[in-house]
Amino acid sequence: MNTAKERLLKIIEEIPEKEVDKILDFAEYLKIKREKSLSEDLTKASESSLDFWDNDIDDEVWNDV
Repeated sequence: MNTAKERLLKIIEEIPEKEVDKILDFAEYLKIKREKSLSEDLTKASESSLDFWDNDIDDEVWNDV
């Protein structure tokens, strides 16, 4: 059975070059969307860890350093 990538490559090989640009644009859009989602997830994770460090005990210790 053909994988989705194999089927996509077959379609790309069969269509005119000017149509390939449309597929490339869409693929790049999906890539950017995935990267943006990953970046947002990392930002959320780092923001949630800030609460751990934002406390009076650590502030008092670091103020004396």
